[in-house]
Amino acid sequence: MGLLDGLMGSLMGGSQQGGDNPLLQMAMQMLANKDGAAGGMGGLGGLMNSLQNAGLGDQLKSWIGTGENMPISADQLTQALGSDKIRDIAGQLGMSHGEVSGGLADMLPQLIDKLSPNGQLPDNHNLLESALSAFLKR
Repeated sequence: MGLLDGLMGSLMGGSQQGGDNPLLQMAMQMLANKDGAAGGMGGLGGLMNSLQNAGLGDQLKSWIGTGENMPISADQLTQALGSDKIRDIAGQLGMSHGEVSGGLADMLPQLIDKLSPNGQLPDNHNLLESALSAFLKR
């Protein structure tokens, strides 16, 4: 699980205490295809489809590619995922709508970037989702 340990460490500023950040845990669950997370986003593939359908394909490509990550705003993320999904996550975590949308807008580019270190996502999304699920159970 070295890749995922490194991912958590880089997102937590070098700390391995990712379990202490409920929003990061939720973001990882979204990518791991956990049905309870965000109303069942459909894992990485579902998230990618939502972003592309919202006109955010260029941002997504930049996160996967090897260049600089294009930012996404909280409003753009809310549009892509839907206000209901953001509200559901906020309710689950006891956070405000703005905290969730802003936090996910900051985290998702980094998460997807770290999951595609060579400018490509793994060919098998199911394998990636399984690895994320196993990491979350630790």
